[in-house]
Amino acid sequence: FESRPEGAGDADVLLFIATGSEVPLCMEAAKRLAEEGRAVRVVSMPSVERFLAQDEAYREAVAPRAMSRRVVAEAGVRFGWDRFAVDADATRYVTMDRYGASGPYKVLAREFGFTVEAVLDAARGLLGA
Repeated sequence: FESRPEGAGDADVLLFIATGSEVPLCMEAAKRLAEEGRAVRVVSMPSVERFLAQDEAYREAVAPRAMSRRVVAEAGVRFGWDRFAVDADATRYVTMDRYGASGPYKVLAREFGFTVEAVLDAARGLLGA
Protein backbone atom coordinates (compact mmCIF):
# COMPACT_ATOMS: atom_id res chain seq x y z
CA PHE A 1 0.00 0.00 0.00
CA GLU A 2 1.26 3.45 -0.80
CA SER A 3 -0.41 6.80 -0.40
CA ARG A 4 1.17 9.93 -1.80
CA PRO A 5 -1.36 12.73 -1.39
CA GLU A 6 -1.08 15.72 -3.68
CA GLY A 7 1.36 18.19 -2.19
CA ALA A 8 3.09 15.63 0.03
CA GLY A 9 6.79 16.14 -0.27
CA ASP A 10 9.57 13.59 0.01
CA ALA A 11 10.19 14.78 3.57
CA ASP A 12 6.79 13.34 4.50
CA VAL A 13 7.54 9.86 3.23
CA LEU A 14 7.27 7.14 5.84
CA LEU A 15 7.83 3.45 5.35
CA PHE A 16 6.03 1.01 7.64
CA ILE A 17 7.32 -2.57 7.74
CA ALA A 18 5.15 -5.34 9.21
CA THR A 19 5.22 -9.12 8.94
CA GLY A 20 1.72 -10.39 9.56
CA SER A 21 -0.76 -9.56 12.28
CA GLU A 22 0.84 -6.10 12.48
CA VAL A 23 -0.16 -5.16 8.93
CA PRO A 24 -3.69 -3.99 9.90
CA LEU A 25 -2.20 -1.68 12.57
CA CYS A 26 0.14 -0.16 10.00
CA MET A 27 -2.59 0.09 7.38
CA GLU A 28 -4.86 1.99 9.75
CA ALA A 29 -2.02 4.29 10.84
CA ALA A 30 -1.08 4.88 7.20
CA LYS A 31 -4.71 5.67 6.33
CA ARG A 32 -4.91 8.25 9.10
CA LEU A 33 -1.59 9.83 8.11
CA ALA A 34 -2.67 9.93 4.45
CA GLU A 35 -5.81 11.77 5.53
CA GLU A 36 -3.45 14.33 7.10
CA GLY A 37 -1.67 14.68 3.75
CA ARG A 38 1.36 12.53 4.59
CA ALA A 39 2.96 10.17 2.10
CA VAL A 40 3.13 6.64 3.47
CA ARG A 41 4.10 3.19 2.20
CA VAL A 42 3.25 -0.03 4.04
CA VAL A 43 5.35 -3.08 3.28
CA SER A 44 3.94 -6.47 4.23
CA MET A 45 6.94 -8.72 4.75
CA PRO A 46 5.56 -12.12 5.78
CA SER A 47 8.98 -13.75 5.39
CA VAL A 48 12.05 -11.70 6.21
CA GLU A 49 14.27 -14.50 4.95
CA ARG A 50 12.57 -14.59 1.54
CA PHE A 51 12.72 -10.80 1.27
CA LEU A 52 16.45 -10.80 2.04
CA ALA A 53 17.00 -13.60 -0.49
CA GLN A 54 15.72 -11.34 -3.29
CA ASP A 55 18.16 -9.37 -5.41
CA GLU A 56 19.13 -5.83 -4.45
CA ALA A 57 16.96 -4.26 -7.19
CA TYR A 58 13.83 -5.94 -5.83
CA ARG A 59 14.60 -5.01 -2.21
CA GLU A 60 15.25 -1.41 -3.28
CA ALA A 61 11.99 -1.27 -5.25
CA VAL A 62 9.99 -2.46 -2.23
CA ALA A 63 11.83 -0.57 0.52
CA PRO A 64 13.81 2.23 -1.11
CA ARG A 65 16.71 3.57 0.96
CA ALA A 66 15.38 7.05 0.13
CA MET A 67 12.47 6.21 2.43
CA SER A 68 14.76 6.41 5.45
CA ARG A 69 12.01 7.31 7.93
CA ARG A 70 10.78 3.91 8.99
CA VAL A 71 8.50 2.37 11.55
CA VAL A 72 8.87 -1.36 12.14
CA ALA A 73 5.90 -3.07 13.77
CA GLU A 74 6.59 -6.60 14.99
CA ALA A 75 4.46 -8.62 17.42
CA GLY A 76 7.67 -10.04 18.78
CA VAL A 77 11.09 -8.84 19.81
CA ARG A 78 13.01 -6.00 18.19
CA PHE A 79 16.11 -8.18 17.78
CA GLY A 80 17.17 -8.41 14.13
CA TRP A 81 15.09 -5.50 12.84
CA ASP A 82 17.93 -2.98 12.95
CA ARG A 83 19.13 -4.37 9.60
CA PHE A 84 16.18 -2.54 7.97
CA ALA A 85 17.11 0.85 9.38
CA VAL A 86 18.68 3.23 6.88
CA ASP A 87 19.17 5.87 9.56
CA ALA A 88 19.07 4.71 13.18
CA ASP A 89 17.80 8.11 14.30
CA ALA A 90 14.96 7.97 11.77
CA THR A 91 13.71 4.50 12.67
CA ARG A 92 11.18 3.62 15.35
CA TYR A 93 10.14 0.20 16.58
CA VAL A 94 6.76 -0.92 17.87
CA THR A 95 7.58 -4.34 19.27
CA MET A 96 6.73 -6.56 22.21
CA ASP A 97 9.98 -7.26 23.97
CA ARG A 98 8.47 -8.86 27.04
CA TYR A 99 6.18 -11.78 27.68
CA GLY A 100 4.50 -13.65 30.46
CA ALA A 101 0.98 -12.21 30.47
CA SER A 102 -2.19 -14.01 29.60
CA GLY A 103 -5.62 -12.69 28.77
CA PRO A 104 -7.75 -11.57 25.83
CA TYR A 105 -5.53 -10.51 22.93
CA LYS A 106 -7.02 -7.01 22.65
CA VAL A 107 -6.32 -6.34 26.32
CA LEU A 108 -2.79 -7.72 26.01
CA ALA A 109 -2.08 -5.70 22.86
CA ARG A 110 -3.11 -2.54 24.67
CA GLU A 111 -1.07 -3.47 27.75
CA PHE A 112 1.98 -4.17 25.60
CA GLY A 113 1.47 -0.90 23.73
CA PHE A 114 0.81 -2.67 20.46
CA THR A 115 -1.91 -0.43 19.06
CA VAL A 116 -2.64 1.81 16.09
CA GLU A 117 -2.01 4.75 18.40
CA ALA A 118 1.47 3.44 19.24
CA VAL A 119 2.28 3.12 15.53
CA LEU A 120 0.92 6.63 14.92
CA ASP A 121 2.95 8.04 17.82
CA ALA A 122 6.11 6.47 16.41
CA ALA A 123 5.39 7.87 12.95
CA ARG A 124 4.43 11.30 14.16
CA GLY A 125 7.59 11.42 16.24
CA LEU A 126 9.59 10.96 13.05
CA LEU A 127 7.61 13.67 11.32
CA GLY A 128 7.89 16.12 14.19
CA ALA A 129 4.09 16.27 14.34
